[in-house]
Amino acid sequence: MKKTILALATTATILYACEPSEQKTDAMNPFFEAYDTPFEVPPFDKIKNEHFAPAIREGIKQHQAEIDQIVNNTEEPTFENTIEAMEYAGELLSKASSVFYNLNSANTNDEIQAIAKELAPELSAHGDNISLNADLFNRVKAVWDSKESLNLNPEQEKLLEKTYKSFVRNGANLSEADKEKLREINTKLSSLTLQFGQNLLAETNAFKLVVDKEEDLEGLPKGLIESAADDANAAGEEGEWVFTLQNPSIMPFLQYAENRELRKKIWEAYKNRADQGNEYDNKAGLIETANLRRQKAQLLGYNTHADYVLEESMAKNADNVYTLLNQLWAPALAKAKVERDEMQALVKAEGEDFQIEPWDWRFYEEKLRQQKFDLDEQEIKPYFSLAKVQDGVFMVVKNLWGLTFEEIADIPTYHPDAKAYEVKEADGSHVGVLYMDFHPRTSKRGGAWMTSYRAQKTENGERKAPIISIVCNFSRPTANAPALLTFDEVTTFFHEFGHALHGLLSNVQYRSLAGTSVPRDFVELPSQVMENWATEPSVMKEYAFHYETGEVISDELIAKLTKSGTFGQGFATTEYLAASLMDLDYHTQSEDITIDAEKFEKASMEKIGLIDEIIPRYRSPYFQHIFAGGYSSGYYSYIWSGVLDTDAFQAFKETELFNQEKAHAFRKEILEKGGTDEPMKMYVNFRGAEPKIDALLKKRGLDQVSVNRSK
Repeated sequence: MKKTILALATTATILYACEPSEQKTDAMNPFFEAYDTPFEVPPFDKIKNEHFAPAIREGIKQHQAEIDQIVNNTEEPTFENTIEAMEYAGELLSKASSVFYNLNSANTNDEIQAIAKELAPELSAHGDNISLNADLFNRVKAVWDSKESLNLNPEQEKLLEKTYKSFVRNGANLSEADKEKLREINTKLSSLTLQFGQNLLAETNAFKLVVDKEEDLEGLPKGLIESAADDANAAGEEGEWVFTLQNPSIMPFLQYAENRELRKKIWEAYKNRADQGNEYDNKAGLIETANLRRQKAQLLGYNTHADYVLEESMAKNADNVYTLLNQLWAPALAKAKVERDEMQALVKAEGEDFQIEPWDWRFYEEKLRQQKFDLDEQEIKPYFSLAKVQDGVFMVVKNLWGLTFEEIADIPTYHPDAKAYEVKEADGSHVGVLYMDFHPRTSKRGGAWMTSYRAQKTENGERKAPIISIVCNFSRPTANAPALLTFDEVTTFFHEFGHALHGLLSNVQYRSLAGTSVPRDFVELPSQVMENWATEPSVMKEYAFHYETGEVISDELIAKLTKSGTFGQGFATTEYLAASLMDLDYHTQSEDITIDAEKFEKASMEKIGLIDEIIPRYRSPYFQHIFAGGYSSGYYSYIWSGVLDTDAFQAFKETELFNQEKAHAFRKEILEKGGTDEPMKMYVNFRGAEPKIDALLKKRGLDQVSVNRSK
């Protein structure tokens, strides 16, 4: 999941003279006018690439002027003239940068990427000019020191606390010499993280597996072959088939392709993204990033980057995270070894004589699934058309909270694939706007995420509705079938919709506390809890209809799905935990990393005993979550939130799936509150007690696994 963070745009003070051509562009720049669009969404049809830099630079200039006005105020610092004034500053910068960075992720091009590189140091400098402004901090500190006498409400208290801590954690107490060091580090980091993501996108788009022999398609599902033919035609490879490193292409190829050599070829390409010694190689940059983060943390008084990050999390410190991950690692690895041995036995039974390799895992796992449960994923995929799954998501949300979703036809979108919906309460009142963009393209980064074009806030006593977007990379429709989802893609849809609800249902005063503005290891609770409804049999019968016959999914197929629910969880949990532990290893260093990324990764995985047949879910050179996506020291958050979500869903399982009282409590205590309270307090207010790990272990089938197995 990705969210637009105001800090990307909360930044500071260089004045730019406009060239004559820029002045002409500025006069027509849609960012300089109020949006005259339905629900004030961005006028994507009018926004051009040349509008971004002038708008963001003018936004920097205006934001700095607003900050100067706060600093130069001769009145005594108050919550209103300092903390609130800062909160409301930077409107143009937020407006322009939210569109720019969202498009850089979802619909980028060479020009946008060049602008991002150009602006990165300027935005970093602007952010430092605010957070390192001693006079501004003195005003903030004065309000903080007098907080006991201010009679603030809880949300105001939280905003004050967040503002004060942000200054301290961003270097306000440093000496002038150390502030300059921090500026240099921040500037370098802003460029490095941007370059990491651009390199990865280029590497992902660069590889194509072209198949020109029909016999090499043996085993592949019809829909995948049709998609590959479409991709070949688009690439000018008529009469051939093209497979890419996008998940809807490579993952089913690895799962079904009989040709072992081709499985190896595409897997090696996937595994070696941004790790090929070329201009897009990320290894040196990620080591520099990790070392700079450590230097920054120590400059700010922390021993490691993880110490710095986790201070503001639910976990609080790396020891607590390691404890949770290690508690799960032993049973997960043990189960993965059982799975490997079963697949190895299957290889032998088929008369083959080779050891399972990573490019074999998904192929033999699928064979084992069919053998054990008489369940072929291609048998269930026709029941999960994207349109019907979307109806199912809407149905669940309506039954829980009464929300409805109405597509808006006449509204600007940033790409033809992106559709907009008005979200309404049961009484018809407006909640917000939701964009949904489902299919892969070369202009979109991989994965799935939620973001916002406008976070919710309260303005002049009225709720200013949010504009939220979810972006995915699901299989495209073909000439012969609609977009059909794997069951993993079904749960991903529910997951991202949970994030969207967190943004849409936010009901707070201040934008910086709205929606997903919560600690990283709490933000995944609303998303992951939604996944639980996707797998419920009664819910599935409301959205799983065969795209050709209209027949509802049978009880027999649902039973097979349920029975196989924990199948493959050894692999899935192990590859995830391996990446989470590697993230922590990179960011718990108290000295510079002096070995290259390949050696560091290898040592990290050898330390935990990862078996050769599995690699981490993300290898270092393409671990975008931690080196370009805001999850550094925080990739563990999904499993931490997994403890919360499995426990939270029990509140419904113990009563009824659409328990209105529980749904109301979840909305009021969690979804609406954003970051206005402490996460565990909000959770206990909803659930009545702190969560336990038991439900998660049971859900993943790790509760009765023997861990006494050799490598």
